Amino acid sequence: MLKALIVEDEYLAREELTYLIQTHSHIQIEAAFEDGLEAFKFLQTNQVDIVFLDINIPSIDGMLLARNISQFKHKPHIVFTTAYKDYAVDAFELEAFDYLLKPISEARVKGLLAKLEQQHQAIYQQEQQASAQVRHQTVNLMKDNRIVITPIEDIDYAEASEKITKVYTADGCFIAPMTISELVAKLPESEFFRCHRSYCINVARVQEIIPWVNSTYLLKLQHHDQQVPVSRSNIKLFRERMKL
Repeated sequence: MLKALIVEDEYLAREELTYLIQTHSHIQIEAAFEDGLEAFKFLQTNQVDIVFLDINIPSIDGMLLARNISQFKHKPHIVFTTAYKDYAVDAFELEAFDYLLKPISEARVKGLLAKLEQQHQAIYQQEQQASAQVRHQTVNLMKDNRIVITPIEDIDYAEASEKITKVYTADGCFIAPMTISELVAKLPESEFFRCHRSYCINVARVQEIIPWVNSTYLLKLQHHDQQVPVSRSNIKLFRERMKL
């Protein structure tokens, strides 16, 4: 389900937009603010898919807030809702999804919401297709002088061991006759994360995240007792990936 944030300092306009979104879509409104700075603080720790954004708002105006949002790794769609025509060019330079002029037309909003949901559905279908492709990919691993053709999705984590890599699945430890960097290059980034110079994990197998020294973590993975470290250099990316 798509998640939205409303940033609008006029109470009636905020209520009207809330009503239209709830009436004409399945989009979930996570929060609504009348102040740009408060909205920016919210977005530091919460991820949304759409920001409905007025331009003339207190603390941080809508254009400045939009410029900050455009720097996010996960960039939500920005839909400007404003009484001013003059900012349209600036809005689309920021790759705004749409620019709604007040008073807002119900038919116009209804069409916009349908477009947002259709695009989201198309992206979801693409991700599902990519996931299906991953399930059909395999890697050749070795154990007891046998070559075991292993689906990539069965890999829980990998550990560097000089010029070879130990690969762990629910069935135990196998050997990949390549460096961990070479193995990681074969793994889909959407499913795996290089959490440490010597380790790569299947993100879906993370069972516990345990605070450790220097504000880092140890990871408990499904099927295994050994804990995998997250290095300090990768901690920021790991937090983003796990939405911590």
